[in-house]
Amino acid sequence: MEVLLLQDLPGIGKKNDLLVVGDGYAMNNLLPNRMALVATPTVRRRYAEQIRRRAVEKVSELATQADSASSLKGKTLTFERKATKAGKLYAAITEKVLSEELKTQLTMDIKADAIVIGEPIKSLGDFEVKIKMADAEHALAVAVVQEK
Repeated sequence: MEVLLLQDLPGIGKKNDLLVVGDGYAMNNLLPNRMALVATPTVRRRYAEQIRRRAVEKVSELATQADSASSLKGKTLTFERKATKAGKLYAAITEKVLSEELKTQLTMDIKADAIVIGEPIKSLGDFEVKIKMADAEHALAVAVVQEK
């Protein structure tokens, strides 16, 4: 079922997005909670300007993400952490920690849900994480070294 979102829904879409969702999800959650409208021709005409504006925003967001992705190439994120003699970290490095460190070290605002690591980093060494941006995955090198 095609719906028009009336508010931002994390992981689903932003306000004024036209989306195709499952019938059950639309009928049982989105429509009763007034989070969306069924995208009928009347609704499309009434919200035409907002839909057009949101489409332009999406294009500019994708362009911004593509620029950010190109600036990631060849960059390495370095962490200095306390570790045992065997090289195990006392505190694991998760997607949230990576996101915060991207802001401080590389001045890039990337959300934690866009970062993909198999499991949290729990040891010293060099790792590669994937970042989903602009409908593609980009690699980022992560180096974890012993704190002195």
